[in-house]
Amino acid sequence: MTTLISKKVATAIYQQIGLEFFASMQYEAISAWFKQQGLPRLSAHFSQQASEERAHAHRFMKYVVDTGTPLQLPAIAAPKCSFKSAEEAVKVALDHELKVTDSINALFDLAEKEGDRFTQNSLQWFISEQLEEVSSADELLQMVKRAGDGGLLLVEYFLGGGGSPGGGK
Repeated sequence: MTTLISKKVATAIYQQIGLEFFASMQYEAISAWFKQQGLPRLSAHFSQQASEERAHAHRFMKYVVDTGTPLQLPAIAAPKCSFKSAEEAVKVALDHELKVTDSINALFDLAEKEGDRFTQNSLQWFISEQLEEVSSADELLQMVKRAGDGGLLLVEYFLGGGGSPGGGK
């Protein structure tokens, strides 16, 4: 079978798949922590984020298979499961989104260097998605900081009222 991407690009995509699955697990851990804190809307928000990250991993997997490249999935580290505060939990999420963004940008640069138009084109969707993901996580972190631990019910109210950070994702 003909493969349409180089081994270097494929290896970088395998690593990206691992980052996306790790993000999903990290968001599941954050969701569970918020549930244990009695904050169901924040828990639901991160559960939804976990689902989106799994979908991102699946999208990368489909791309690899569509290019005729054998799929390889990397090992994934355990996520952080306990947090000192809501602010720390949301900061972990934002920091990971920034890491994913850097990785996607590096993957795009590699695809460009390799002359891989298929991957460059495919990554455009992820680049736009990361802008939304980082913006949403940053906005939520700002809200949680402003609310403080005593005001988290205001964040819960906001999330439950149809408005959510990032314009309603």
